[in-house]
Amino acid sequence: MNKLLLLLASALLSANAFAGAFPDISLADLKADIAAKKVTLLDVNGPVSYANGHIPGAIDFTAHTADLAKVLPKDKNSLIVAYCGNEHCGAYARAAEAAQKLGYTNVQHFKPGIAGWKEANEPTEK
Repeated sequence: MNKLLLLLASALLSANAFAGAFPDISLADLKADIAAKKVTLLDVNGPVSYANGHIPGAIDFTAHTADLAKVLPKDKNSLIVAYCGNEHCGAYARAAEAAQKLGYTNVQHFKPGIAGWKEANEPTEK
């Protein structure tokens, strides 16, 4: 039992280590960047959630994991924002890290995720 608790604690600490690895972007800044067409959004919530509603213009990361380089901008300094379900979700790090590994230097995290977007009464697209 102690080994299981230790393993669980290690997993949680590892997940939290990724939580601060990318800077957070505020709702206001994200909305401004979307309006100015200065951002590429990566939705990490999976195909079912994506189909049920995502931030307009977002790319379904799960559907494009293998060909991510093809759907991201050519400019490696472009703003890439990854998000997942809510502020407690760390899954966004998969997409953020994938973009970073492809050489993108301006990768950020929308911490509130799709739940925060909806709570702010922002529109979604299906």
